[in-house]
Amino acid sequence: MDGKVAVVTGAASGIGTAVARALGERGAVVAAVDQDVARLHETVAKLTADKLDVVACPADVTSVHEVEEVVDAVERGLGPLEFLVNAAGVLRLGEVRNLTDQAWAETFAVNANGVFLMSRAAVNRMVPRAKGAIVTVASNAAGTARTAMAAYAASKAAATAFTKCLGLEVAQYGIRCNLVAPGSTDTPMLSSMWRDDADRDATIGGRLDAHRVGIPLGKLARPADVADAVAFLLSDQAGHITMHNLTVDGGATLGV
Repeated sequence: MDGKVAVVTGAASGIGTAVARALGERGAVVAAVDQDVARLHETVAKLTADKLDVVACPADVTSVHEVEEVVDAVERGLGPLEFLVNAAGVLRLGEVRNLTDQAWAETFAVNANGVFLMSRAAVNRMVPRAKGAIVTVASNAAGTARTAMAAYAASKAAATAFTKCLGLEVAQYGIRCNLVAPGSTDTPMLSSMWRDDADRDATIGGRLDAHRVGIPLGKLARPADVADAVAFLLSDQAGHITMHNLTVDGGATLGV
């Protein structure tokens, strides 16, 4: 990936940070996008201290104006965009009966509409060059029902279907669009769901009352596990793979 330009959204923390690091370690020039400006600059400072070519590009992926502006800035300042990773995401928990309109709208604004806006902006630059690859970080919840996670699961299902449809449309230009679907990953988003160590243990061991089978491999994913899958799908090693959904969940959805 030496010298190739990649945009990674949600890069200030969690999986997004791990992806930015993984691509930087493989030689890519990474535009790290996030709306949390302070945390983004702190993260990028750590990555550049490790001699990685990463640039902070604050932007809100739910804003059409900011998305177009940041992609234009990347192309002007760093070069032609070759890779996009949609890793920005939010989690709003709640059973449907008690879920607020705001929680539903916020979830879709980032997890689904943000993917649409960033992907549209990217492919409009990639198509004239007939070159590029996109990976959307979805979730194993997109295809497996989860209690209190209807908004999140539905938004990730939307992002999954969208990315596959986009992949079909742009395949004629040699542009590949794939997905990585993580399960429970050791990130701030996951820990925000826990009240104590018992909840952490239940994530791994399973919970009958929540219809969760647990994680057969007996451990949480590391953000780097997901990032490695993303890097593979962007790489030339995956040059004949498109519209694929790679699940990285330790077997939590039993291979479905």
